[in-house]
Amino acid sequence: MRVLLDECVDRRLLRHLAAHDATTVAKQGWSGITNGRLLALAEKEFDVLITMDRNLSFQQSLPKFHIALVVLRARSNRLGDLLPLVPEMVSAISSAQPGAVYKVGD
Repeated sequence: MRVLLDECVDRRLLRHLAAHDATTVAKQGWSGITNGRLLALAEKEFDVLITMDRNLSFQQSLPKFHIALVVLRARSNRLGDLLPLVPEMVSAISSAQPGAVYKVGD
């Protein structure tokens, strides 16, 4: 799967996505782009967008985008708070379907 980490997600999480073709919004040169535009760009090159933005799925009509959204729900975006979510996140990525939202964590 082609996976994109949103700028709000610790980039060190990439190490735990070695089985996937993963990169970050910053590496793509897309930092600061609004959510709607980001989804439009991402759907052309990626299968899954991983974010911590809990409001994204409410702000955008995700079924119209050809990309899955994995929302990480942790106390913070620090790596230590995200690591316990890795197994569930990897599982969500593996089964991700375009337009669907997968909530991982609390």
